[in-house]
Amino acid sequence: MRLPERQLAVLEAASATDERTIDQIAAETGLKPETVTGAAFDLRDEDLLDVTETSVEAAEITDEGSAYVADGLPETRLHRAAADAGAADDPVSMGEVIGRADLAGPEVDIALANFPRKGFGTVDSGELTIDASVDPDDDPEATALAAIQNASDADDAGDGDVLTDVDDEVLDRLASRGLVELAERTTRSVTLTDAGVTALMEGVEVAETVAQVTPELLASGEWRDVEFTEYDVEADAPDVGGGRKHVLRRTADRVKDVLVGMGFQEMEGPHADSDFWINDCLFMPQDHPARTHWDRFALDVPPMDDIPKTLIDRVESAHREGYGDDGDGYHSPWSEAFAREVALRGHTTSLSMRYLSGYAGAELEPPQRYFSVEKVYRNDTLDPTHLLEFFQIEGWVMAEDLSVRDLMGTFEEFYRQFGITDVRFKPHYNPYTEPSFELFGKHPETGEEIEIGNSGIFREEVTGPLGVDCDVMAWGLALERLAMLTTGAEDIRDLHGTLADIEFLRNAEVSY
Repeated sequence: MRLPERQLAVLEAASATDERTIDQIAAETGLKPETVTGAAFDLRDEDLLDVTETSVEAAEITDEGSAYVADGLPETRLHRAAADAGAADDPVSMGEVIGRADLAGPEVDIALANFPRKGFGTVDSGELTIDASVDPDDDPEATALAAIQNASDADDAGDGDVLTDVDDEVLDRLASRGLVELAERTTRSVTLTDAGVTALMEGVEVAETVAQVTPELLASGEWRDVEFTEYDVEADAPDVGGGRKHVLRRTADRVKDVLVGMGFQEMEGPHADSDFWINDCLFMPQDHPARTHWDRFALDVPPMDDIPKTLIDRVESAHREGYGDDGDGYHSPWSEAFAREVALRGHTTSLSMRYLSGYAGAELEPPQRYFSVEKVYRNDTLDPTHLLEFFQIEGWVMAEDLSVRDLMGTFEEFYRQFGITDVRFKPHYNPYTEPSFELFGKHPETGEEIEIGNSGIFREEVTGPLGVDCDVMAWGLALERLAMLTTGAEDIRDLHGTLADIEFLRNAEVSY
């Protein structure tokens, strides 16, 4: 009998009494595991080997997971630092505890997201309190991560260790955090058949094989006498994950297509802007709680000087005295210096103010329609429907004699393009719109109604100082929450951020 060299090597390495894995044979013969696998299947077809397959779920720790085994999970370090700072007795400044815990960059968000989830304590208004009865050393996620690290260190093959003693829910949570990678692995083992034993006893010679036809073989005619290598088209191949556009970007592109199709033009503007454009133009009083350092990200940069003084004076007058014959204003402190301070925008309505004032060079002869799909920043508490930075769908329509019916009809048409036909409206209060409405949509998986936006018709205290003398209806919609409705994601953190589920992002489709 004659066999290709690789098949002969595998046949000689196999045993008639003990199952030997592909990895074991690869290590003994010096062949690649995929080469051994191909040869084993060829020998099986010749009835010289038996091949058995066993599927198991294996967990392999990532570099980030290994770092946390050595240094501790961010939330654990936060708890210990808070305990040292006395947070079990009295609330302690979050900034102080973060500094004590030596957390930086993404670790801060990770710690703040998982700290309350695990019941370690609470984070409220920038202060942190711990539950002294909770021992972070008993954290099942940290314990499981250490066990996986130990198994990985003991795994000579380096292909992950089968973990049957780790709770599935804990394992899934570690995988969603990117600390371990889960994969269903197929282990193949081979044993010699009776025919294989007989062939080895009678002697097997190495056959010269050729992998491809060459011009030289054709020209010489030698192709008639050589043995060509067989290819197994059913053999396993490595998974290849090609790049694709992020699901949130695809949702944003679809939103832009829909709004352009409805006759809107796109706005653009700075992420860091003055409080004047972000809040003052919106008739938001300067002592409003949302304008404190707890809710905004103030920047330590020079104040913004290039704002028309006449416009500042008109907006200040609206705040102090009101606008129009019946206006009354807030009679509260107002500072031009504060208005010029720079912060990260908390909503893209700052763009609407720039455009409606004519400052951005927009065409202001009604009717006009403008929109933007841009990122905004809020010092909020992370949960399944809130992030510190997210995308807002801003839009406004300027026209004569607009009504609530026009506003609702615009939303119904917009969401209908995404297959959402059960939008509900709830009366709401905003300092800058009257009437005002919140929008709610039903989640396709949980059935829960989630808030997807805010809207209304701008008050004349907003439009008057900007020089607009007709109706303007406007809205701010949450892109991530729209994506939750169209993809079925139940947690906004599955869409983007440090806790995003990579497998979900690879497979999620935007339905519309």
